[in-house]
Amino acid sequence: MLLRPASETQITHLGRLWLYVVAGLVMMFLILPVFVVIPMSFSDSRFLRFPPEGFSLRWYASYLGSPEWMRATWVSFQVAVLTTLVATPLGIAAAYGLHVSGVRFARLLSLALITPLIIPIIILGVGIFYLYVLLGIVNTIPGLVLAHSILALPFVLVTVSSGLQQYDMNQELAARSMGASRLTAFRTVTLPQIRGSIVAGALFAFITSLDEVIIALFISGGQNTTLTRRMFTGLRDEIDPTIAAISSLLIILSVVLLMILVLTNRKK
Repeated sequence: MLLRPASETQITHLGRLWLYVVAGLVMMFLILPVFVVIPMSFSDSRFLRFPPEGFSLRWYASYLGSPEWMRATWVSFQVAVLTTLVATPLGIAAAYGLHVSGVRFARLLSLALITPLIIPIIILGVGIFYLYVLLGIVNTIPGLVLAHSILALPFVLVTVSSGLQQYDMNQELAARSMGASRLTAFRTVTLPQIRGSIVAGALFAFITSLDEVIIALFISGGQNTTLTRRMFTGLRDEIDPTIAAISSLLIILSVVLLMILVLTNRKK
């Protein structure tokens, strides 16, 4: 512990105490909803209530035993996996192309690719809905995958671009000077060294698709209703504690994916 400054410009932990307090309050603000949702998921009441008067697993059983919830879960995971498989290669290709192109407008092109992060998502939802009506792909799995890929691609682009910024391109140039093609050099030299960034981008793409609800409200329905849309309509039509159980499971899944990301980067 640094309690006394070793020099005139060095800041002690006591001097940073206010910063620690602010950081702690921000973390509590972000984490507190988790500690509210999870106990409610074990409530034996027919309504969402905190703190719960009794504890039961009935809402987890209700979720796992419901064909409607299981169907929505399968649709969401199917769309999330397909979105990851679509957005990750496209994001890698875009990040690599912009990084090595050297064109003057590379920054503008990069900004154009991350506009889904800037534009309000409800505006994207309205535009995608009217486009899908013309194409006839509303309430379809391919339509959901394409829409979610638009949202997920910027995350892959940003994370992979960050990895490429820390990578020495001279290694790839050395491989190409020894006769390897650009594709072979990228696959055998560059790709393994930015693997951590690619895994992070893929996980971001998966979570983005799995958690997305606004666009799903516009373009999903019927047999292709996503889990998040069904949760939203469940809260709107009736206060179903099953939603708290599902939310708890999604929180656990997000934590597990985060741990996978941390362990992957640590191994790197």
